[in-house]
Amino acid sequence: MNKVKAYVALTKPRVIELLLITTVPTMILAQQGIPNLWLVLATLVGGALSAGSANAFNCYIDADIDKIMGRTKGRPLVTGDLTKREALIFSWVIGVASILWLGIFTNWLAASLSLAAILFYVFVYTLLLKRRTPQNIVWGGAAGAMPVAIGWAAVTGRVDPAAWILFLVIFLWTPPHYWPLSMRYKEDYANAGVPMLPVVRNSTTVAIQIILYAWALVASTLLLIPVAHMGWTYTIVSVVAGIWFVVEAYRLYRQGVAGEVKNPMRLFHMANSYLTLLFVVIAIDPLLPF
Repeated sequence: MNKVKAYVALTKPRVIELLLITTVPTMILAQQGIPNLWLVLATLVGGALSAGSANAFNCYIDADIDKIMGRTKGRPLVTGDLTKREALIFSWVIGVASILWLGIFTNWLAASLSLAAILFYVFVYTLLLKRRTPQNIVWGGAAGAMPVAIGWAAVTGRVDPAAWILFLVIFLWTPPHYWPLSMRYKEDYANAGVPMLPVVRNSTTVAIQIILYAWALVASTLLLIPVAHMGWTYTIVSVVAGIWFVVEAYRLYRQGVAGEVKNPMRLFHMANSYLTLLFVVIAIDPLLPF
């Protein structure tokens, strides 16, 4: 049982949960109604395997720095619950399984996008960018944004402009969501030699970047209104929630200018709530007559 728990932990299930939250609403929007439930289940299973594979590869590659950081000391490769060989085999097995599953039970476009997400997260983000540039999480967000394209492709067999706007929403959401976490664990990242933006820039600079991305994010959510023909429910909620997000970003900025960000995790948790609310409304809006 401990071994099973270790394999599950290797996939970073909390990250997978957030990715799946965005997939189902995207499929409902693509269908303009409730999609075939088997198709939804097949997409979720394939998406979970795909994200789990990417995360497991990430744990395998980053085992050396995970043991340095307090936030990641409990991961299975650090505790010894799994060997690196076991982690590598597991990563390959569920990665290949995700591609075959999506190809067989959804379509091969969705499977190809899933493969692209795994390759991008492993080779571009983890191996190329993470330890070399403070822009790591910016471009790494492209992998996290891929589930909406996968979900849309599973329903329609193509990736329409509305799907790319949803992709853009998650891409722009990732930095203002992750940088507050990086501020909280700044010393951990510094000790591990990972140049997250809060490690190499002062809090004011980081806060300014967060505000810029917050505004860009809100603008991208509004783009969905004309492109996907969203109704009043989405329009009102996206505007109000967007104002809420920007206000919270300015709150962090004021603390950054003062030289001490007391609780950066407030914005981190709020960003999770914001994205969840946004995609819940994306799911509800096509089902309403207005």
